[in-house]
Amino acid sequence: MTETKDIILKLKKVKEEKNLSLDKILELMQEHDYSSTVSKTTLSRVFRDGSEDQTFNYEGTIRPIANVLLDLEIESDDDIDTRAYKSILKLKKELIDDLEERIRTVESTEKAKYHDKLAAETEKFQKDMEFVKNQIELKDQRIDLLLAANERLSVMNNKMLEQFLSCPIKNKCEK
Repeated sequence: MTETKDIILKLKKVKEEKNLSLDKILELMQEHDYSSTVSKTTLSRVFRDGSEDQTFNYEGTIRPIANVLLDLEIESDDDIDTRAYKSILKLKKELIDDLEERIRTVESTEKAKYHDKLAAETEKFQKDMEFVKNQIELKDQRIDLLLAANERLSVMNNKMLEQFLSCPIKNKCEK
């Protein structure tokens, strides 16, 4: 029965996720005071590797374990197929919830990655802008220096021209 196989696989998954020992499962069965419990040997057979391919009595073996691990609420007057389908339905609902949670996680992870990428690009852009501003400022400083040097040279040229024009030797040479 494929449904029983699915249930056994889910039971194994829950046992592993909750890190439950066989003794702890037996203890939980006794705490819940279920009328039908299973022995530790039967539990070990159910949770053994490859056990999902074996045939187990649903009512006497699988149902009590599923009641404890999966918190199934199955009416005892349901026939075995109805109980199996209800168990599978509950498992599928849990799977849907798990998948929805994964989607939310992936979406938030993708949003975080996009936000981080955008923040990194913004930071790079700001650094580039700061570099360009510094380059412009440096260019402006150099232009100011060149203008000041040009002004000094112009003043010096004017002084030299005045000296040349007012030079007594030149005046004597012209006469």
